[in-house]
Amino acid sequence: MRPTMDTQQATTSDPRLPALEFQNVAKSFGAVNVIRGVDLQVREGEFVVFVGPSGCGKSTLLRMISGLEDVTSGTVSIGERVVNDVPPARRGVAMVFQSYALYPHLTVAQNMGFGLKVRKMPAREIESRVADASATLKLDALLDRFPRELSGGQRQRVAIGRAIVGNPRIFLFDEPLSNLDAELRVHMRAEIAQLHERLGNTMIYVTHDQIEAMTLADRIVVLRDGQIEQVGSPQELYLRPDNLFVAQFIGSPRMNVFDIDKLPPGVAAQLGVPEGAVKVGMRPEDLSIDPGGRGMPAVLRMSEYTGGNSLIHLELDGGAPCLIVHHGQTSPPEGTAVHLTLDKGAVHFFDANDTSIRKG
Repeated sequence: MRPTMDTQQATTSDPRLPALEFQNVAKSFGAVNVIRGVDLQVREGEFVVFVGPSGCGKSTLLRMISGLEDVTSGTVSIGERVVNDVPPARRGVAMVFQSYALYPHLTVAQNMGFGLKVRKMPAREIESRVADASATLKLDALLDRFPRELSGGQRQRVAIGRAIVGNPRIFLFDEPLSNLDAELRVHMRAEIAQLHERLGNTMIYVTHDQIEAMTLADRIVVLRDGQIEQVGSPQELYLRPDNLFVAQFIGSPRMNVFDIDKLPPGVAAQLGVPEGAVKVGMRPEDLSIDPGGRGMPAVLRMSEYTGGNSLIHLELDGGAPCLIVHHGQTSPPEGTAVHLTLDKGAVHFFDANDTSIRKG
């Protein structure tokens, strides 16, 4: 889509500056501290995803960027400007909500151009921008329809188109796919990724779905209790989590974690446990059943067939539960005694504070 001049931040930004920066940002609602001292820089053109459990503060951070929530302390900067006191309409950002928020009495074209009309932009310019955005999102044939005549995925594309026409410097997405069914979520994920590649704008995306985070993000920001636990690429978070929380939050199915002193006899020695480690983590996809009867002894309790793989629930000697991803069409019957082997290079160790211990 060709650039326009009504939003200066989108056309005169200095690429050497961060597109967005939080400096010691905090947010309180009365006595409740929701965001506690967040520091973060987002680079120009980057796709950053905020993830974390419900109530961790990810949507609150997004609303502070947009101006829908005030900052209790610290500063939020967009490019070279501190925007704590800048009205939402003058921040150069556009937000796409979970609920679509379309006007039911307006057509697709009218919904997409409504914000520009409120800003008293010339009708010809509005028409041109709507045409560009609809071409980008393949909405050309739907411009005369009303929201009630659209599918959920089409409505979400209209909501994204409404954001595009404003030519924002930063796109903000607040769980935009959570109302869609599983198949449509996969399709829309791909469309959003392609949109970022075509437009090149900075995008900040909030989700509780780590699969969305892993597939979309240049970098992921993992939040817990209003604080950042770790920032990194999907690969960094998966392979080198800083702590036990990140290790179990990133990755599906979640990582198995065992107390080292409760492992079956001899297993700890095989793993080469580093000094100070009290817990060990093993991802289900790094464990497998050894047909030769070597490795950790376990008993198969349940198998969930998922197509090409099965999720096998086991119980180690001593009673600790364990989950593995078993490749193939068949798995041993329930109650079968098996032995597990693992990729020792993929084992994670944690100290008494749940901090990762790097081997070597």
